[in-house]
Amino acid sequence: MDTENPSAPARPQSRIRGKNHPDGQPFAGVVHDHVRHTENFTVIGNDLAQHPALSLLAIGLACYIQSVRRGTAVDIKTLAARFPEGPTRIAAALRELETHGYLRRTRERTSTGRIVTRTVSCNRPGHRGAREQAARRTARRTAPDEPAPRKRRLPAVPQPSHPWPALLQAALDVLAGLRRHDPRLLLSATDAEHLAPGVAAWLERDLTPTAVRHALTANLPDEPLVRPAALLAHRLTAQLPPPPPPRPSAAPAPDPRHPLQTCDGCDRAFRAPAPGRCRDCRGADEVPETSAENEILTAG
Repeated sequence: MDTENPSAPARPQSRIRGKNHPDGQPFAGVVHDHVRHTENFTVIGNDLAQHPALSLLAIGLACYIQSVRRGTAVDIKTLAARFPEGPTRIAAALRELETHGYLRRTRERTSTGRIVTRTVSCNRPGHRGAREQAARRTARRTAPDEPAPRKRRLPAVPQPSHPWPALLQAALDVLAGLRRHDPRLLLSATDAEHLAPGVAAWLERDLTPTAVRHALTANLPDEPLVRPAALLAHRLTAQLPPPPPPRPSAAPAPDPRHPLQTCDGCDRAFRAPAPGRCRDCRGADEVPETSAENEILTAG
C-alpha cells in the first residue's frame, strides 16, 4: 500500500489578491501613478479619450485642440507644422472629429469681405448648449434677409419757425465741425439730419455758430459716448435759450408828397392834391389852412 511521501513538496496555494499581495496590484495591465493637477491642465472626458470609433490620431488631435487657448490657429497647415504627421493624415483626423461632433467648421465672410474658416471645439457633442448655438448660427445663415434689431429713436429736437435752406445748411455745418473739437462727436448723415433743425432753432435766436458749438461741446463726460447724437439732442432741447427781445419797430414812412400841378394863373409848377392856382396867385384872402404844405417850384 502506497504511503504519502513526507518529503514531497506541498501543492502550491493560489494567491489571493489583497491577501497575499500587500500592494493589491494586478500582475498585468496599466498601473496609475497619478498626482492631482492644480495648474496648467485640461479636463478631457472619457467619452473622447476612450471613444470606440475615433482613431488614435483623432483622439490625440482633439485633446490638443481642447487644451490650447481661444484664438489659437488649428488649421491643417498649422497643425502639420506642429506635429510630425503630414497634412493628409491630419485632414483625415479633423474630418473624423467633425463627423462625431467634436469639431464644427464653417466658412464665413468677414466685414471686409474676406472668407475665413471658423472652428469650434466641442468637448461634449450633443449637449444642449452646442445644439442651441448651432441652431442660432444656422438660422443666421439661412435667413440673411431678417431685419436687424432697430436702434432706438433719437429724442425730438426743437424746430425753427422758418426752416430756410440756408439756415439748415448752416446748422449742418455746425454739426459737421463738432468732431474737430471732440472725435467722439462724429455723427452719421442720418443723425446730423435729425439734429439740424434743433441747431437751426438756436441760430434763429441770434446765437452765432461758435456759441452753439461751445454749448454742445462744453463739459462732456470723460467716459465713452455710446450715442453722441442722443446726448446732443438732449442738450439742444434742455438748454434751448429764450427767444431774443422784440426789436423796436421802424419809424412810419412819411406820407408821399403831393403831385406836381401847373398853376392856372402863372403856369408855375407847384405841389397840391388837386389842380388849381399857386399860393401867390390865390392872393392873401384865398390862402387855405393847408396851403403851407404846397411847395412852389420854379419852372425849368
